Amino acid sequence: MKTPRNDAPLLKRLEYPLYCLKQRVTYRIDAEGRASLRRLSELKDSHRGGRCFILGNGPSLRQTDLTKLREETTFGLNRIYLLFPGIGFATTFLVAVNRLVLEQCAGEILEQPNTKFIPWSFLKALKSTPHPDTVFIPTGCARSGFVGDVRRPFTSGATVTYVAMQIAYHMGFETVILVGVDHSFTTQGKPHETVVSPGDDPNHFAPNYFGKGFKWQLPDLESSEKSFELAHQAFEKAGRQILDATIGGQLNIFPKVNYMDLFK
Repeated sequence: MKTPRNDAPLLKRLEYPLYCLKQRVTYRIDAEGRASLRRLSELKDSHRGGRCFILGNGPSLRQTDLTKLREETTFGLNRIYLLFPGIGFATTFLVAVNRLVLEQCAGEILEQPNTKFIPWSFLKALKSTPHPDTVFIPTGCARSGFVGDVRRPFTSGATVTYVAMQIAYHMGFETVILVGVDHSFTTQGKPHETVVSPGDDPNHFAPNYFGKGFKWQLPDLESSEKSFELAHQAFEKAGRQILDATIGGQLNIFPKVNYMDLFK
């Protein structure tokens, strides 16, 4: 008597590739996906030769005069919008790719008055209609590496900051300046582990950023550094640069500059 064939392991191995294939196909045939591709084509090299700022969410933002950025092109990450009322303006762009952040804050993110970049894979999970300024990006289902054209699948590299760097490269920025990328966390634990905040958030610029009851993933600083090194190499090879103007930041991959000197 023959032993019944067990295809479960094979099906498990095929599950992720099939998911990725579906994501790539739907991105190019769905109306929302095609609209995002057109928008990304319009943005390609649209800021060639310019400079932009990527705002992390570290506590150092409380020591940074962000009013200097009012007339600059800026990328904000995740819940950066909690800053907007205090500084009197919104960042030019907003990038959010983390599943837990989007699951809990998608409504707030979609309401922001700027161009937003959100993963294509999250479209069907949105509980409200995407704002016309929402651009879906094909993150995930890609090999590690730095991508200079975000119309094709690319990786998040363990941090939304890396996603913003790739989008900035796609747009043609010659100089990218990091602000508030502290690269240090008080909360300790296994990288990528999901935790629930017990109270005020000590790791970001506002105590309610990941406040009491908020689910979030612990950072993977080692993987982030590997991604940042790839970004550093890609920009340098193209004759561009990423500078780090974070006050007291612990990241040591990009050249350090004094924040206030950037506006003289």
